[in-house]
Amino acid sequence: MSIGASAVLVELNISVWPASKIDREITDQVNTNAGAVSSASQTKKNLFAGTSMRKDIEKFAARVRLYHNQHTLPWADKGERLLPTKLFMDYKTAMNHYEQQFNQMCNNFFIDYNYLVQEAQVNLGTMYKAEDYPDLTEVRTKFGFRRAINPLPESGDFRLDVSTQDLDELRAEFESKFQERLADAVREPWLRLHGELVSISKKLTDTDGEGKKRYHDTLLSNPLELCELLTKLNVTNDPKLEEARKQVELTMLGVNMDAIKEDSETRKQVKSKVDEILGKFNW
Repeated sequence: MSIGASAVLVELNISVWPASKIDREITDQVNTNAGAVSSASQTKKNLFAGTSMRKDIEKFAARVRLYHNQHTLPWADKGERLLPTKLFMDYKTAMNHYEQQFNQMCNNFFIDYNYLVQEAQVNLGTMYKAEDYPDLTEVRTKFGFRRAINPLPESGDFRLDVSTQDLDELRAEFESKFQERLADAVREPWLRLHGELVSISKKLTDTDGEGKKRYHDTLLSNPLELCELLTKLNVTNDPKLEEARKQVELTMLGVNMDAIKEDSETRKQVKSKVDEILGKFNW
């Protein structure tokens, strides 16, 4: 089956107004007092100090980008990423929900914008400058939630009025780049699984003279969640990746968290199984 039937390209762009300004006067004053050149240090001011509304939008956008990156694979240098069709409906449903939340948060910010500007005047005191705050119409353009989904292009789909030789060269260049990007995408699930195993092995290593470690439930939940996700991120149905995934899943399902916290022998046994998996596959 063609990779074009197993995945699509998705691009996500979320813009959030940073609402910060370099205060030239304060910058010059600080640098002068420090005996520095005025461009050596720049003092930024938060235009909405004292309120978290805009900051909350920024944090939410970061969460959405994280979800996007976790559920897709690398493709282009920037922009488009590979989304397995097995994850398409989950991704679409999540993104629809995220977009609604984002728009609601932005609308709440827009409704309170003029009040927040007045509040900033009180909070910033002499650092307040009216020209730092655009009109609400302009502010609205600084926020956006945009996504695009496109099919993977086929190497033979060139409709250009050029010579046969040039067309063949274009196809060869496209195919080479396509295979390079596909190799990076296929490599990504291996890297994620390897990174998770290395982290587990390190956390389960007891060192003489070291105080009692704290273990969190994520020690088990993170690898199990990754294993579930890898059943859909394996776009080429790599049997070795599936074998590694199953071994990790079986290992972590058999772990008792209370025993991990209290029993060094249990930690040693689990670490041994994890290290065995790390040594078995060509990561």
